[in-house]
Amino acid sequence: MDKILIANRGEIAVRIARACAEGGYRSVAVYADQDIDAMHVRHADEAVALGGTTAAETYLSADALLAAARATGADAVHPGYGFLSESAAFARAVEDAGLTWIGPTPASIEALGDKVTARRIAQEAGAPLAAGTDRPLADADEAVAFAREHGLPVVVKAAFGGGGRGLKVARTIEEVPDAFDSATREAVAAFGRGECFIERFLERPRHVEAQVLGDGRGGVVVVGDRDCSLQRRSQKLVEEAPAPGLTDEQRARIHESSRAICAAVDYRGAGTVEFLLGADGTISFLEVNTRLQVEHPVTEAVTGIDLVREQLRIAEGHGPSIAETPAPSGHAMELRLNAEDPGRGFLPSPGRITALRVPGGPGVRWDAGVEAGDAVEAAFDSLAAKLIVHAADRDAALVRMRRALGELEVTGIATVAPFARAVLDEPDFSTDGFAVSTQWIEAELMPRLKPQLRPAPAAGAALRRVPIEVDGRRVVLGLPDALLAAAAGAPGAPVAATADDAALPSPVPGTVVTWLVDDGAAVAEGQEVVVLDAMKMETRVAAHRAGTLEHVVAQGASVAVDEPLARVVDRSDR
Repeated sequence: MDKILIANRGEIAVRIARACAEGGYRSVAVYADQDIDAMHVRHADEAVALGGTTAAETYLSADALLAAARATGADAVHPGYGFLSESAAFARAVEDAGLTWIGPTPASIEALGDKVTARRIAQEAGAPLAAGTDRPLADADEAVAFAREHGLPVVVKAAFGGGGRGLKVARTIEEVPDAFDSATREAVAAFGRGECFIERFLERPRHVEAQVLGDGRGGVVVVGDRDCSLQRRSQKLVEEAPAPGLTDEQRARIHESSRAICAAVDYRGAGTVEFLLGADGTISFLEVNTRLQVEHPVTEAVTGIDLVREQLRIAEGHGPSIAETPAPSGHAMELRLNAEDPGRGFLPSPGRITALRVPGGPGVRWDAGVEAGDAVEAAFDSLAAKLIVHAADRDAALVRMRRALGELEVTGIATVAPFARAVLDEPDFSTDGFAVSTQWIEAELMPRLKPQLRPAPAAGAALRRVPIEVDGRRVVLGLPDALLAAAAGAPGAPVAATADDAALPSPVPGTVVTWLVDDGAAVAEGQEVVVLDAMKMETRVAAHRAGTLEHVVAQGASVAVDEPLARVVDRSDR
């Protein structure tokens, strides 16, 4: 390998570009229109446009990514995580194009990326499993039938999903059909495939996972384990390594099961095997992520293993640099600094970062996809940066994280930093009283969090492509809309809209997925009326008062924050 195309964006693209530079490889960034001056573009040796503004047009477009590889002469592709990182079809297309795929073989991705098939492999490997279906659900009726047979609660999961997207919990029979529909929609929007399966859901479980490296020939080494129990909407917010409070028997079972599952498919490269750990000590296999994980830095911190460099090494045809699980040194924690407002139910908060002070000092690492002046884009994931600390033990890591969060300052957007400051002092998160679970944030902490100031919407960075002639040759320039508007003498700021008490504003910028209530129907205050897709997650919006619902925007429309979605009118409004 000589030149690596990074088929991703944000902080993971920056992380891979840095690993390429240290490994002697040239890096190629790709970008959507609004990412033309993003941090990952500035860090790569080269950058090429994908031509579009949505994930489907850009980072999820295999054709656009392969065209970018051909145009730049890249001979390898690193997918990062998210987007097409777990797409067997894309991995196969990369290899069919004669390029090196830095990841598992397409066959391994198909086997383990399909959660139904992965369950069968885990069962054959002797891993512990909760009751679940062995094939995708045909419809919501099948989901209801499973729940009636095996009991509640149940969880509906996207067969090709990950990161909490396409995952819905139902605690009553009445909730099951909606969970199936919502998980399917979210999976299609995030991954392009909507197949879902269902299994029994463990209440208040911990989320524990093992990091593996495979040589592609049946050799698998477990690098270490992590706890990722602090989640909201089934997406992780705080991760740590090693997983605290495991017995030697539990740790051995998790490691041995992870090794056996991955060895069964001749796993190649970095991957993660995830488990749920019930309060009664029950362990249940969850899924395999056939890619690098967001939380990989905590394992790097306690083992000294550079997992991205390991990926590059294995892609070159070498095995992992280690032959057995290293003993962890100290304890590490990671905070995902998402652009979300915990006080408003972790609503996405895209916008421009006007100022940023980054923590430093001993044992502190900052992995970011943005700098001061950059925007967190509404079209993509809310993850802006990751704060990682490493110390001699868990209590020392807690102290170090408090200090680092005290140094952190972010203005212009809301972030999850206030949540992190609060959770570090919670008795349930202490080392001696560790009692958090995957639902702990929503159940225990969220009601006590205060809203932050709403950020101003960031000015759009859309490009308009204009064909021109240079020295007798046609070329296409991508020019910012704002520049063209100024050149054409367009007016400046829009006139502020008149206040409308009947207007139901959008709490987030996003896309209208579906209306839950028909136009002209009566609604009660607090009744959910519309579903939005914001930063690849569904957000449900409730009526702010009782009255008659009048749709203002159509299904499929894009809306800005505070833009009216509908009007809820009564006689006084007419």
